[in-house]
Amino acid sequence: MSGLSAGDLQQWVDGLDALFARVAGRFGRVEPRRQARAYLTGLLAPVERKNGWQLAEAAGDATPDRMQRLLVSARWDARGVRADLRAYVVEHLGHRDAVLIVDETGFIKKGTKSAGVQRQYSGTAGRIENCQLGVFLAYASPLGRALIDAELYLPKSWLADRQRCAQAGIPDEVEFATKPMLARQMLARALEAGLPVSWATADEAYGMDYKFRSFLERRGVNYVVAVPKNQIVAGATVRADTLVAGAPPEAWKRLSCGDGAKGPRLYDWALATVHYETEPGYRRWLLARRSLVPGAKGEREIAYYLCYAPVGTTLEDLVRVAGARWAIEECFQTAKNETGLDHYQVRRFDAWHRHITLAMLAHAYLAVTAAHAPKAQAAWSASHEQKFAVSWHT
Repeated sequence: MSGLSAGDLQQWVDGLDALFARVAGRFGRVEPRRQARAYLTGLLAPVERKNGWQLAEAAGDATPDRMQRLLVSARWDARGVRADLRAYVVEHLGHRDAVLIVDETGFIKKGTKSAGVQRQYSGTAGRIENCQLGVFLAYASPLGRALIDAELYLPKSWLADRQRCAQAGIPDEVEFATKPMLARQMLARALEAGLPVSWATADEAYGMDYKFRSFLERRGVNYVVAVPKNQIVAGATVRADTLVAGAPPEAWKRLSCGDGAKGPRLYDWALATVHYETEPGYRRWLLARRSLVPGAKGEREIAYYLCYAPVGTTLEDLVRVAGARWAIEECFQTAKNETGLDHYQVRRFDAWHRHITLAMLAHAYLAVTAAHAPKAQAAWSASHEQKFAVSWHT
């Protein structure tokens, strides 16, 4: 903030005051309310490590006790704050063409006492690590993107040991939920809150789950979800990679699915209509994305997606939504680098959700501030142009 003019700085402070006014009522007493305001300010400050000690120092506290108490024992409603966060994001970034994005990220930890920690695969690290996994929901629109909800994944091994759960503050009523189940819970909360949205997207860990896709269809949400190559395509009873291997050369179209750090993300795409039952006016597709450059084995990598949307949806529309999934990766990177998403030093289940909630609130403030800055509007390439049980688009 050192480069801000006095006017810009005042506008920044006024915006933060307005955001905190939304959530202040979730903190019943004055002391946790003030501490939460200081915590949020610290998460946005140029502090190297946004843990209890450094946030306390930034707030002028001699010890981290009050910061730790805010996360561990103070009485306040973290889920209510996340509801306020959703409303804030919708007010400033809401758009009918928005996409809800589900993904997980890992938090590498030492020891065995942090809630949900175990050796498990972390996509963040790209390998099996001793870590916690959080499932997140992001909202991406033509106006910006932000994280709006999160749930800590608890493996079966944890929930089978209720004494261990009690020590980590996991309530007795919490039962095992797969990551797609946690995703459905968050999507339900978002949709019941009336968020303007047309699409959902997720990687193959969620896309391959039939109940996850059915949930979206019942809620009237269009989707483009990644699936593994061995996914059986309904109506064709054949693997996705087998179907795509039979695509004619003229089915492949070179399109960008959005801008990356090095320019447009160009791939070759092929789309096939899947002739299988849908609601009237809707259609299913199998979408394939092929890399332009061969990999280490000399083959061009192919990713597969199942799609569900109204008749008349174009290849360009589906490609745009497939590309929107990168928005949540950008949210993770910004939230970890700028608002301390992964800097916490707490072990309890409720404390994890409290820190994550405040870090997402700080990240949303940055996203909204950027959206209202000059030249902040990113290009949103929405387009409205118009064997087996599939037919390829050529």
